[in-house]
Amino acid sequence: MASAASSGEYTITAIKGKFLSIDSTGARVFLNVYGRRPGGEPLTVDDLSSHFLVNYVMYADYNNRDRLGYGNVPLNAQSVVPDGDHLTMIFDVKKPTNASNAVLLTEISETTSGKKSLNDIPIRFKATKLSDRFSLYSPNGQLPQLKNYVNVNDTVVIRDVAGTSKQLYLFRYKHDFDPAQSPMNTSSRPAPRSLAVDTALMVMTNQPIQLPEEGLYFFVEDTTDAAGLGLVAVDKRFPRITRPEKLVKPVLYMSTSQEITELNNATDAKKALDRYWLSLMSGNEEVARRAIRAYYNRVEEANKLFTTYKEGWKTDKGMIYIVLGPPDRVQRSRDREVWVYTKRANVSEINFTFNKRPNQFVEDHYELVRYVEYQPIWYPIVEAWRTGAIRE
Repeated sequence: MASAASSGEYTITAIKGKFLSIDSTGARVFLNVYGRRPGGEPLTVDDLSSHFLVNYVMYADYNNRDRLGYGNVPLNAQSVVPDGDHLTMIFDVKKPTNASNAVLLTEISETTSGKKSLNDIPIRFKATKLSDRFSLYSPNGQLPQLKNYVNVNDTVVIRDVAGTSKQLYLFRYKHDFDPAQSPMNTSSRPAPRSLAVDTALMVMTNQPIQLPEEGLYFFVEDTTDAAGLGLVAVDKRFPRITRPEKLVKPVLYMSTSQEITELNNATDAKKALDRYWLSLMSGNEEVARRAIRAYYNRVEEANKLFTTYKEGWKTDKGMIYIVLGPPDRVQRSRDREVWVYTKRANVSEINFTFNKRPNQFVEDHYELVRYVEYQPIWYPIVEAWRTGAIRE
């Protein structure tokens, strides 16, 4: 989760990580590191090497602090590469003796303040899944892209660290997945629907390909495989949402069922959406503009952070993030995350628990544990959105 950088400090604002198997003896780790210089500009490679130290420890499990290995990461032009709005750190770790799995905890320390930023990644040295070995890479094949979406018609490459040429089956599903249910909706989830394959073809790893239509794409080594590598192909503006008929959808989380019905049935989505926001803000255009900007900024961030087999705003994490913003604290274990919010809606602390669930398309699928007791927190915050009281 990102946090604002303090003026006068070199600050890490977010870290996102992934491993790829090299062979049976080790794995390559990639960390996307987001940070700020004292003036607010993004960190450079020189900034990271001059102002930070990076160490790692491998543990047997989240609940088992037996150290299986440790080391430090030299920060230089080989181990740190600029990649758009962030830096990508690359280093290898060896498989510990008599361990096929480990939790890698990486610590990035700012040398002046001593402030530490942590990242944890479960590593499977016995690479059992396609996604343990292969990943979406940048078109030039240099760096893995730590996201589950691509824009339609962008050139993409699926590859491993060795650049192996391998034939994969690719299936496309054209399916509009449902958005998250309310945090108070404790009724049992509907049984998953089987998805109909819209297109099937063969592709080669380490070769540029294009995904020409929106939808969920699924790469597998064998048609009988239960798990593979999933990617959502989305329109060119994603993670931003700009088309009126798509802008209508995410306001679900702050709307009544009647408002949603009216928006969905409107013949002119743009006019209906303008009417919706203005009526909520009692006709005050300036307040409406601020609320719209704040809300859709959250939607865009949710899409960047939480897109899995469906757009990030539709996920359980995305819903909580849009309405409440980034958590003040995250507690993570092997199969769950707890988001802790402090001082929301006159409550000193509120927790949202997300349980990790198996998913054939992606590794990071989490489901919220829902409680009716969230009502006294949720409704006042939704009301603050509806009156334009929330500021970004």
